[in-house]
Amino acid sequence: MAVPAMTGQAGGATPPATVAVWDPFVRLFHWSLVALFVCAFLTGDEIAWLHIGAGYAIAVLVILRIVWGFVGPENARFAAFVRPPGEVAAFLRDSLRLKARRYLGHNPAGGAMIVALLGLLTYVSITGMLLTTDTFWGSHALKEAHEAGVYALVGLVFLHLAGVILSSIEHGENLVRAMVTGRKRA
Repeated sequence: MAVPAMTGQAGGATPPATVAVWDPFVRLFHWSLVALFVCAFLTGDEIAWLHIGAGYAIAVLVILRIVWGFVGPENARFAAFVRPPGEVAAFLRDSLRLKARRYLGHNPAGGAMIVALLGLLTYVSITGMLLTTDTFWGSHALKEAHEAGVYALVGLVFLHLAGVILSSIEHGENLVRAMVTGRKRA
């Protein structure tokens, strides 16, 4: 009689190959934000009603994500991924050497990026909304400040994508797929 191989946890149960990490709200927020930002960026001064509509939708998403950062599931909460600057710097040093610890949720650099993106999205949303008011309508200085925020956001997006690529290579997992499916390797 053959003895079954010991594959897995106690009782012979095999652990799941993947685990749920990103809840549906986080995934819907992320991809909706991508689409709305691209829409707002491409329409700019050309299709004002669409640009403004996308901007207001972004503002609503940001508010909802901030709330979700306090009341959502564990991996969505700020407390789970916002780390002190020293920990972020140490993670970045290790990551550049391809020796960073793998995190199931956001790593310290990813957490810092989320805070930076949400902060800058808030700034761009507020400056954009102000440009639609009687007081600031046509304000060249505010329009320049709004556009500077937008281009800073584009820069952060490229850094975010670089971090996703680096982390995907470093840990051998497809983080884009994880943000679609909500699941990562256990």
